[in-house]
Amino acid sequence: MDQQSDNQLNNALKISAIFLVLYIFLISIGMIGTAFKGMGREFAEALFESNASAFIGLFIGILATGLIQSSSTTTSLVVGMVAAGTFGDDPRLAVAAAVPYIMGANIGTSITNTIVSLGHIVHKEEFKRAFSASVVHDFFNILAVTIIFPLEIMFGAVSRSAMWLSSIFLGAETITFKSPIKLITAPTVKWISNLFKQQDSIDPYILLLIIALGLLFFSLRNLTKLIRSLVMLRLESFFDTHIFKTAVRAMIFGALITILVQSSSITTSLVVPLAGAGILNLRQIFPYTLGANIGTTVTSFLASMVSGTVAPLSVALAHLLFNIFGIGLLWPIKKIREIPIVLAESLSNRAAVNKLYPILYILIVFFVIPLTLISIVR
Repeated sequence: MDQQSDNQLNNALKISAIFLVLYIFLISIGMIGTAFKGMGREFAEALFESNASAFIGLFIGILATGLIQSSSTTTSLVVGMVAAGTFGDDPRLAVAAAVPYIMGANIGTSITNTIVSLGHIVHKEEFKRAFSASVVHDFFNILAVTIIFPLEIMFGAVSRSAMWLSSIFLGAETITFKSPIKLITAPTVKWISNLFKQQDSIDPYILLLIIALGLLFFSLRNLTKLIRSLVMLRLESFFDTHIFKTAVRAMIFGALITILVQSSSITTSLVVPLAGAGILNLRQIFPYTLGANIGTTVTSFLASMVSGTVAPLSVALAHLLFNIFGIGLLWPIKKIREIPIVLAESLSNRAAVNKLYPILYILIVFFVIPLTLISIVR
């Protein structure tokens, strides 16, 4: 009886610790986003000041979202520009000009979960699982852009479909929704950010980022250990038999969770520790991240309906349609569906051997290539 009581107390303490460490993990993600927004928002906004070609618009979307760590923010900037007439007065041309930025934002938003995977970098096998689970999202988005971007340039596949749908949805009641995750983390993130802003010795956003990364590494290390020690077998069985039993179920779950928390970065980052712990495998996580891609577009879609005009709503719908088209074109064909998985496994194997690979990957894909191309053209 005493042994049973001790076990129950021990489990209760571990559960409490999991919630505490999970909260620290979510706080760290919020702090990273705030830091990047503080350091990069003005630059990101400046990128949008002049019209660019569709190809450069794509890379502006990647760079801007990588800097401010939020595809929703990038999409909101583009929606605001379209509403303000920055892309011209013709709604059709404005939406067509905005779509490449949206596609770029879809690639850029996956940087957060890739950064999160670095929290496992000191343990080879654990890092290999976590890193592959994070970059499979990147490779799918890149592959989707590679196929859909030319179709948009040649035929206006996304922008024309979005314009048509916006004429149907226009006039529908606007729905607002508050993310419970943001409600419980935003005050703490804001309080910590204000503390750093009060000192003048170093850029407060750089200091915030350093502290955030420290909290991220601490929370991931302990979250993985706690999950393993408490519910490894039971949680693994629950995921296998319920949530991640089929790809469609995992996809729906990813979309619903993202709609709930209003952030695909949080949704996809949450499964990275589970991958690192070996509870979820790459093929289970892949469809879940695709669902997150769809879920992250719903909030901006609902919010854009308040404008009462076709163009801003069409931009939000273009984001949704791009992700639906990507899944529709790539998922049904097994050989194509396997490409992101094979690339993710290949890169993670190299990253596990040489720790420079993941750092160089983040810098080159999300910053060096976009910034170089934008600089050359401008």
